[in-house]
Amino acid sequence: MHRFLRNIMALAWSDPADRCRAAFAGLLVLALMLSAPAVADSSVLSGLREPGTVLLLRHALAPGTGDPPGFRLDDCSTQRNLSEAGREQARALGDRLRAAGINEARVYSSRWCRCLETARLLDLGPVEPLPALDSFFQQRSERPARTQAAREFLQELPPGAPVVMVTHQVNISALTGEFTPSGGGIVAEMRPDGSLRLFGTIR
Repeated sequence: MHRFLRNIMALAWSDPADRCRAAFAGLLVLALMLSAPAVADSSVLSGLREPGTVLLLRHALAPGTGDPPGFRLDDCSTQRNLSEAGREQARALGDRLRAAGINEARVYSSRWCRCLETARLLDLGPVEPLPALDSFFQQRSERPARTQAAREFLQELPPGAPVVMVTHQVNISALTGEFTPSGGGIVAEMRPDGSLRLFGTIR
C-alpha cells in the first residue's frame, strides 16, 4: 500500500493528465480505506446472532467526564448527557445493527440518562434498566461487586434474541480489559466459567 501511495505522489508531480489519474487513484484508495472498517464492523456485529453472545456498548458521545457533584439518577438535568452528535451516533449504530441482520434485541442499560437515551435511540426494542451496568467511575469501591453482578446476569440469561448492554467505559474495561470509545462496543461470548471470549470491537 505504501509503495502504491508513493507512485501516486510521483504521478502528482508529472504532467496534468497524470495528475488527474493520480487524483482518481487517491480517491479510490481513500474509499477503500474508509469502507474497510465498516465491513469489519458488520462482520463483528453479525456475531450477535450467535447464541450466548452480547454487545457491550459504551454510551454515545456525552461531552465531559464523570458527572457534576450532587447529580441524581432520577433527574437527567443534573447529569452529563448526550450531545446532539451523540444522539445521531446512537441512531446510526441502530441502523448498522439492522444492516447486520439484528432487527430486534434484548436491550439492557445502566440507569444513567446518557445510557438509557443511547439504548432507546438504537430502536431495537424495549429498554430495561439494569443496576449491574451502573457506572462506578466516582465510586471505585463498587467495581468488584458491580462487575460480578454483571457477569452473573450474563451467565443466567436464557437463550433468545440478541443481547445489547449499554453501559460505561469503566464497566466494559472491568469486564473485558479493553478500552471502548464513546458509541463503540465489544461483541463477546460468556463462557460457563464466567469469563468473556471477545469476538471483536466496533467503532
